[in-house]
Amino acid sequence: MRQHFSGPSPYEETVGFSRAVRVGDTVYVSGTAPIGDDRMTVSPGDAYGQAMRCFEIIDKALRDAGSSIQDVVRTRIYITSRVHCGAVCRAHHDVFANVRPAATMVVVTKLLEEDWLVEIEAEAVVGSGTERQD
Repeated sequence: MRQHFSGPSPYEETVGFSRAVRVGDTVYVSGTAPIGDDRMTVSPGDAYGQAMRCFEIIDKALRDAGSSIQDVVRTRIYITSRVHCGAVCRAHHDVFANVRPAATMVVVTKLLEEDWLVEIEAEAVVGSGTERQD
């Protein structure tokens, strides 16, 4: 069964995508930008603040889909400059220190909006958030 979940992006309806899609026990969260409930960019110029907003949106999408941050198995992070790496890595650590998903970070020339410094995708497997096996 396939379920779709919406979020705060003003682009969902016009582009034709969902914030998250759940198929079976897997939840795929779309590229998530630092958009506030007012549809404006949150924390302009602050990569840490923007990353934390992305994680808040991802967390809500996962909860709506019956999952959680603890179930995340992969993240993909896009940043617009290497100078944002430290701040975004710190935010990722603050959210995932005990989860430790597979992760990729890529520097891109630009994101859709000029003031976005970061965009983040996540994938989760519902119920997999048990104790980490190292």
